[in-house]
Amino acid sequence: MREIHRMWQRWDAGLRWLDKVALLVIIGYAALAVSAQTGLNVAGQGLDPVWAAAQQRRTLRVAVDLGFYPFTWMEDGQPAGYDIDLARAIATRLGMQVEFVPVGLDSIYDDLAARRADVAISALPYAPELGWRARFSQFYFDAGQMLVVRRETPIATEADLAGRVVGVALGSDADTWARRRLIEGASFVLRADYDTPDEALTALRRGDVDAVAVDHAAALIALAHAPELRIATALTFEPYVIAVAPEAYRLHEAVNQALDELRVEGFFGALQEKWFR
Repeated sequence: MREIHRMWQRWDAGLRWLDKVALLVIIGYAALAVSAQTGLNVAGQGLDPVWAAAQQRRTLRVAVDLGFYPFTWMEDGQPAGYDIDLARAIATRLGMQVEFVPVGLDSIYDDLAARRADVAISALPYAPELGWRARFSQFYFDAGQMLVVRRETPIATEADLAGRVVGVALGSDADTWARRRLIEGASFVLRADYDTPDEALTALRRGDVDAVAVDHAAALIALAHAPELRIATALTFEPYVIAVAPEAYRLHEAVNQALDELRVEGFFGALQEKWFR
């Protein structure tokens, strides 16, 4: 009898162990299901509430500061521009509709923190010092200063500007760059008596100056209308990025994946042809 009793105890203990294993498996599957639906990372990163809410709504709320041609502005009462098209393309790849949330550039990080918007896609410069306020995507556009010259001139690098006349718009970022380089020892002649980059570029086409420093967008638009001009070299690097709240790690990953796919498909080349003309 004692032997039979011991056998029964071992059998019963085995069943309880199997029950525990089964329960753990069920819990594991449940956790994976929750992760898929809400953005919970069972490896320890925790809940991404921004991603979860966007998936539930099936809508990506995009903060934009309208009025910055050709990236974000209003056309016939609707948002339009380079960044607007980019936002729509990203939302499509995430399986969502897009909702544009008009904001001021100086309040974008507050809007992300307050969950008034899920992402900011608005010609936003990369600001690593604000990494505690947002996660930044990979770079998608370089808005830095470019050196534009006439196609027949031999200028190819900044070093080739020695003794040359360089035009800039007074008070522009290009003006700031040029004055700093002169302080640092550059030997070109600065002409900063133009009110806009367009005026400086017109002077270049007339031959009044040897080169012009303008931002990348202005340079691309100029080249679309003046094939006799070319970009000699980049002078500064000022990348634009997409921002999400710090806790939105799943959304951050999804945005970067979408940017990779769009780049492979040639989407950014098409955007350039459409908006920089």
